[in-house]
Amino acid sequence: MSEHEHDVVVVGVDGSTSSFGALAWAVAECVRSDAKLRVVVAWEWPTSYGWAMPLPEGYQPQDDAQRLVDEGVARARALNPSIDVEGTALEGSAAARLVDVSRGAALLVIGSRGHRQLAGMLLGSVSKHCVGHAHCPVVVYHDRTGQHDRSA
Repeated sequence: MSEHEHDVVVVGVDGSTSSFGALAWAVAECVRSDAKLRVVVAWEWPTSYGWAMPLPEGYQPQDDAQRLVDEGVARARALNPSIDVEGTALEGSAAARLVDVSRGAALLVIGSRGHRQLAGMLLGSVSKHCVGHAHCPVVVYHDRTGQHDRSA
């Protein structure tokens, strides 16, 4: 992050409808607060238990993650071309990497695909982990359309 990390809003994107809603919310917040936006995509090698998972020849999950970063940055710029935005793809679990990048940030924004009912709010495992462990305030964006894409 930059030397003025406290002026950065971090948004986690995973390709789901709720993550792109979180991105739009984060763009609006950056405009309001004159903050920089950092789009983050976490990726891991697919794993299975007990047998080798068949993967297409030449499959590189970091390439898919980078395409998602590029899409997130492009969407942010389309929403407001004047904001300062950067993107990064990071290897590791989404929950752990988002907590890592929250250190020193002004705000962490994540979407919730929310498959569990918890105290009247829908929280998924990543958003629940981030709310409990992030180093800055967290906004959990809930998709009000009822659409929850299942993206890899």
